[in-house]
Amino acid sequence: MRAPLLNRRRFAQTTALGLMGFPALALPQTPGFWTLLREGGCVLLMRHAQTEPGAGDPPGFALGDCRTQRNLSEAGREQARRMGAAFLREHIKVHQVRSSAWCRCQDTALLAFKQNTVWPALNAFFGADEQDMQTQDVLETAQGVQAPRNLALVTHDMNIKALTGVSPAMGDILLTRPAREGSSTPLQIVARQTFRAA
Repeated sequence: MRAPLLNRRRFAQTTALGLMGFPALALPQTPGFWTLLREGGCVLLMRHAQTEPGAGDPPGFALGDCRTQRNLSEAGREQARRMGAAFLREHIKVHQVRSSAWCRCQDTALLAFKQNTVWPALNAFFGADEQDMQTQDVLETAQGVQAPRNLALVTHDMNIKALTGVSPAMGDILLTRPAREGSSTPLQIVARQTFRAA
């Protein structure tokens, strides 16, 4: 009577040991993320990848000088490369990539997609008037994105929160489309993908 019990135990132990040999599974993704991108007509709001420790930028930073800014960490640079590798693996075409002028956003875009155009509407803003104007510029552009094209926008937490009401982690990608009339935010999040820094 004990033999079946021992077999079950051995089976459980063997199975557990066998599974330990497999690489860690990817983090769960929102269902439909890649499918919706293949359909096109999507605006990807991406917060720049992981940076060196700190918040904001050092006093006296200059947009034209990356040495004066808070930049991507090495983990963040690898994180951005993994984003690009995932898009290649899934055969997703991003037709246009735009970013903030901050070096951490430009570097994220270039490492992930090998292309980028700096767009002032994605720059960090420092007042309500700037926020309103930049958010409106992004919304007007988003409304013109039609399938099969996809647009990727690499920007900052504050910009994404103004557009969606959500504060993403560094390296998060929100798949959005213009919200319906009466919505509390300009863009509606329809899917989300997270790429954790190592």
